[in-house]
Order: sequence, then structure tokens, then C-alpha cells
Amino acid sequence: MNVIISKLKEVLYSVLPITVIVLILHFTISPIDTALLIRFLIGAVLIILGLTVFLIGVDIGITPIGNNLGATIAKANKIWIVVISGIILGFFISVAEPDLHILAEQISSVTSGMISKWSIVGIVSAGIAIMLSIGLIKIVYNFPLYKLLTILYGIIFALAIFTTPEFLAISFDASGATTGALTVPFILSLAIGVSKLKKDSKSSEKDSFGLVAIASTGAIISVMVMSILSKTDNITGDLSQELTSNSILFPFLHETPDVALEISLALLPIILIFIIFQKVSFKLSNRAVRKILFGILFTFLGLVLFLVGVNAGFMAVGSTVGYNIALLNNKAYVIIVGFILGVVTILAEPAVYVLTHQIEDVTSGYVSRKVVMVTLSIGVGIAVALSIVRILIPDLQLWQYLLPGYMISIALMYFVPKLFVGIAFDSGGVASGPMTATFILAYAQGAAEATKGASVLVDGFGIISMVAMTPLIALQLLGLVYKVKTKKEV
Repeated sequence: MNVIISKLKEVLYSVLPITVIVLILHFTISPIDTALLIRFLIGAVLIILGLTVFLIGVDIGITPIGNNLGATIAKANKIWIVVISGIILGFFISVAEPDLHILAEQISSVTSGMISKWSIVGIVSAGIAIMLSIGLIKIVYNFPLYKLLTILYGIIFALAIFTTPEFLAISFDASGATTGALTVPFILSLAIGVSKLKKDSKSSEKDSFGLVAIASTGAIISVMVMSILSKTDNITGDLSQELTSNSILFPFLHETPDVALEISLALLPIILIFIIFQKVSFKLSNRAVRKILFGILFTFLGLVLFLVGVNAGFMAVGSTVGYNIALLNNKAYVIIVGFILGVVTILAEPAVYVLTHQIEDVTSGYVSRKVVMVTLSIGVGIAVALSIVRILIPDLQLWQYLLPGYMISIALMYFVPKLFVGIAFDSGGVASGPMTATFILAYAQGAAEATKGASVLVDGFGIISMVAMTPLIALQLLGLVYKVKTKKEV
């Protein structure tokens, strides 16, 4: 019971601030149609219930599977098993990631199906799978994280030259969206298991960071390669369908069977992998197996409730609010509201609480979690505000933000304590959680739809990538502070 209350509190912290802001905006500068507002509130309830059930399911079902698989790979003690396991597990766990489904659904929706949802899910998952196996090899052979990330981002910058503006935004957004509530615990549990393969007995705490960062580069590279190979130059997008529905219950009833089928297909491979390994290797007790299967059932139910709430209730209101505020004569409103949404979202993200406690523990209290929280919240607020500025000024392009941002991030890797490199790059995925992938993305797209000269596809996407980039700089700068403080102490 305590676990349920704890998870419910986490989720309430995440969802309620956005809900309150929407209600304040509704009664002040952005009135929302009554039917749409009721759908939003129903969606908020479904999201709260869904995320709570989902997180419990991940804890008792998905994470134990990851831990057992990691331990089995370690026992095998063969590098080829590590590679194959990383590819297979990375692919299927990414296919089931809710944040990726939300992003892919948005891409499919605004392009009227020209870019299909499952093509994005499949391509991104393949990229994650390949990079996850490379990350596991990196752990085994102790290859420095900063060197590997320098190589990978060098490849990304080279590919970016040939990538269309539409796909540039989508590729970086995919990176932030893929490292969500299902993928991260699974990848971390695999990393712990595989680190036991190392020949030296000192399992450095640095190994527990960085694997998520390596895996997420696979999403960027795979979408960029897709763009270059498909030569899709003339894709356009709009939100006309999303902004005009007046029914209350129909969207929920319409979404439920489709979402249930998709989640069943996404979780089925994970169940099959578990059953096969249980027969061959795990040999867990019947009670443990039942608990894990119940966990998977909870994961399924939670995902269905969450995605139905998002697709039928949350996204349309995010788009509408962004659209209405962007139509106001004073454009400062749309930027200020974007900043507030960014600050509130990062303060409310459950995974950020875990990360900040971890940083405080690792640095023995030198870098307090309050300092980290304030730094991240202001940084993410600025990231969202800058994304809105980019929408209002169509000549301002995403790469003009991302190129200097990532170059600063990569340069900092060579000066900060190496532990902070892994923490910072992993935290990019942590920052861009469910509320960023849902409400803030929809808000940006609504603003783009209302802004003359802006494109929903080029300018509406890209905001997740901005939110994911901020912690790379912010936390590495904190790493420098930690380094300076330690030198003064010595």
C-alpha cells in the first residue's frame, strides 16, 4: 500500500501543476471550449491513474526481468552474447516505450500519415538497439565515455548537414522521447549486470551512468539516416483535425481499442523473452514468476490508461492553449507561459528527484540537490522559451541552438570530472519525460499553427531536444563547480 501511495504522489506532482496552469489560463488569457476542458480533466485523471499503475508494473515486472537478463549475460561471460542481447533487448524495450509512442503518434498526426507511426517507432528502436549493444561493449572494455560520445556526436553533426529541417527536429526529439519511464530502468539494470563481466573487481560507479546517453544517440542517427535515404523534402503538417473535435467521450472510446492492441503487440516480445529465459536460465520460483507477470499486466493496464488519456484529452488542450495564446497581440505571453511550463515540468518530473538525490550522494553533499533542481528548472524553462522564440521568428532554425549547445556540452566533457559526464548526458533523457512529450510538445505545435510563416513540422517539433540538451550543459557546469570546491578543500 505504501508503494502505491508513494507512486501516486510522484505522479500527482508531475501532472497536477500542468493541470492547474491550464485552468488558470482558461479563466484568464486562453478560454477553452467546455467539451475540450472536460476531456482534458478526464485525460488528467486517466494519466494520473495510468502512470501510477504503470510505474508499479515497471518496478515489479520489467525491472526484475532486466536485472535477471543482465545477470544472465554476465554469467555467460562472452562478448558476442552481450552484443546480440543488447540488440534484441534494446529493440523490444524501445518498441514498448510510451513516450516514443506519443511522439510517433504526433508525427503521424501532423503529417496526415505521410510519416507513419510504426515507421518512426521501428526505426528509432533499431537505432537504440544498435547503440545499446555498443554501450554494453564500452562497459566491458572500459572505453572512456567522453571519447565515445565525442565520436557519436561527430557522426551526428556530419549527418545533420544532409538531413532535412523536418527530420532534424524529429531526430533530436526522438532521442529525448525514447529514454522514458520504461527504457531507463531496463537499460540501467542491464548495465549493472553487464558491468560484472569486467575483469577488474572494482566496479566503478561511473559505469552506472552513460549507457542511456549512448543508447539515445541511436535514435538521432537512425532518424537522420532515414531522412537521407528516403529523400523526403516536401512533407508538410498541420493541426486542423486536432483543434476542431467537440465530442467528450467519443475520443476516449475511439482510442482505447487501438491503444490496447498496440500496447499488446509492444509488450508481447518482452513476455516471450522472459518465458524463454525462465525456461532456459532464470529458473525463478513460481511465486516470483507470478509477481513478474502481474507486473507486466500492470504495465499494460497503466500504459493503456496513460496513452488514452494523453491522446484523447491532454494533447488537444496543449495545442489549443498554444494556438490561442500565440494569436494574442502581445507575443510575450506565449514565451512567458512556455517558460513557466518548462520550470514546472522539470520540478514535477519524478525521475528528476531520483537523479538529484543520486548526484547529492555521489558528491557527498558538495553539490546539493536544491542547487541542481533550481539550475535544471531555470535551464529547462529557458529551453522551452527559446523554442517558442524560434517559432515566432521563422528565420531562426533549430540547428542554430543545437550546434553551439552540443559543442559546448562536448567541450565541457574534457574538463569536468568524468562521473559528471555520464550523469549529465543521462539526465537529458530524464528531463524530457512524459509531460514534455505530451503537453509541452503540443503547446509548441499549437503556437506554430497560429504563427504566420511557421511550420508545425519544422518549428513545432524540436522542443523535446531543447529540453534534453539543457541538463548536458547545466550539470557539467555543476561538475566544474564540484571540481573547484574539491580542489579548495585539499
